[in-house]
Amino acid sequence: MVDVEESFNLRVVLLNFKQCLNEKEEVLLDPYLAGWKGLVRFLNSLGAVFSFVSKDVAAKLQIMERLRGGPQGTHYNSLQSMVAYEVGGGRVDLQQRSRHPDSGCRTVLRLHRALRWLQLFLEGLSGGPEDASAATLCADAYSASLAAYHPWIVRQAVAMASCTLPSRKVFLEAMNVGPPEQAVQMLAEALPFIEQVYSVSQKLYADHTLLDLP
Repeated sequence: MVDVEESFNLRVVLLNFKQCLNEKEEVLLDPYLAGWKGLVRFLNSLGAVFSFVSKDVAAKLQIMERLRGGPQGTHYNSLQSMVAYEVGGGRVDLQQRSRHPDSGCRTVLRLHRALRWLQLFLEGLSGGPEDASAATLCADAYSASLAAYHPWIVRQAVAMASCTLPSRKVFLEAMNVGPPEQAVQMLAEALPFIEQVYSVSQKLYADHTLLDLP
């Protein structure tokens, strides 16, 4: 089970994403999933109105942990080995989601899309002016990422939820690494690692025509 009760700590997430890529630029799934567990806590800090996102992410993490801990777990050591195993063995539904609804490729794709939203939102929190509206930053990040994959009713719910978000300063304090300026400094250090993991994953999925899995 994914623990979402602990407080979000940016330092822990930074450490996990630093460890995601090995010397071959393979995305190692153990630190990737660990980093996502920390990000689930951040999603929960956005409030109950965003629980539909955090609950979905938590469910996807549980699927991946089952695959990683299962009898074929060695194939799920890295994102690259997982794609090779599932695509090569016909374990991915490329046209319709019926035989393998919980394939690793499909599951990580959902995490991958959500990671882009969080990356953009964290970039806004890091680089925005001191009086920037967290609501605007979140809405802009959502529009540039996850909105394309959600129906109209969900997009409307997110728009309304964004209006309830606290200030940028409150979010920076919620990073649990010290005063806001220290959080900004650590975000600047963490974001390149998250962006690199996202870019490597994006290319891998594009190379195997997996970006639009049903």
